Amino acid sequence: MRYLTWEECLKEKPFAAVVDVRSPAEYAENHIPGAVNLPVLDNAERAEVGTLYCQVSRFDARRLGAAMVARNAARHLESFFAPWPEHARFLLYCWRGGQRSRALATILHAVGWNITVISGGYKNYRAWVREGLKRVAPQLQCRILTGLTGSGKSRLLRRMAEAGHQVLDLEALGCHRGSLLGMEPGRPQPSQKHFESLLLQAMERFDLSRPVWVESESKRLGRLWIPEELWQVMMRAPVHKLQVPREARARFLAGDYRHFIEAPDSLLAMLPVLKEACGGRTLLRWEELIRAGQWEAFTDSILELHYDPVYCRCSDYAAPAFTHAMPAMEDAAMDAVINEMTGTTR
Repeated sequence: MRYLTWEECLKEKPFAAVVDVRSPAEYAENHIPGAVNLPVLDNAERAEVGTLYCQVSRFDARRLGAAMVARNAARHLESFFAPWPEHARFLLYCWRGGQRSRALATILHAVGWNITVISGGYKNYRAWVREGLKRVAPQLQCRILTGLTGSGKSRLLRRMAEAGHQVLDLEALGCHRGSLLGMEPGRPQPSQKHFESLLLQAMERFDLSRPVWVESESKRLGRLWIPEELWQVMMRAPVHKLQVPREARARFLAGDYRHFIEAPDSLLAMLPVLKEACGGRTLLRWEELIRAGQWEAFTDSILELHYDPVYCRCSDYAAPAFTHAMPAMEDAAMDAVINEMTGTTR
């Protein structure tokens, strides 16, 4: 059994699994991307042991905790670890690389598996993330893709990624489309800490000698914040603007937000937040269009009266260095724009 820092673990051969032995609540807040949660104490057990530790005695808390850990370890041995052969290598961590990870690691090591524990645990990993953002973000050669709402920026970036260009998809990482109606149905946003973990994981994969394409976002993405180190790089980056006719943008949005068409009541419930900005009469008109299923008329109107004016008032980015006309969202039109955009970076 070995103890290595997270940075040292990255230099090792791949592990069969990275195992987070913390409670489900700790895991949900943030964890190493790809780690599996095998808690040695669940949320209630951890609270019970902690209360005993503070109010009765350390000895009683450790005795109770040891019994709970033993039961949970047995369950993990009979389920998750059962199929793995003797030569499998596992990486374990808890909060500080202390009692919880050591308890399970000792048992697994005794069985015969090759076990490594992250020295300093999750706290060591989290410090590495914070330093990594400061280290990697300033080295990115960002190129910002901007344009009015509904210009197909996310779709264009996905096509660029498929063609081998480097794309940092903030909306995919943050599970949010960046606008008032941008929540992804059935996909809650990650915590701020986990967003940063995913962000650094994505940035570490880039070839820093090549451009990285990023969609223009405000500093806040839903309830998340773009880290300051990356935000400053985005503010200084060359800006490429898509110009797409409003009719095409309205058709695109009507098709791209199918979850609202399938559940219009959820959209109607969100509209009142726009009453102060757009007025009660406008909201009543939008409600009529939604209830009548006139989706292209609704999207055209909300673009004209809300999204386009907000974009023109609130863009944080410098004036576009390049402008690219895209008359439609068809593959051929997107490919032509991609060739034009990437030609400016050579």
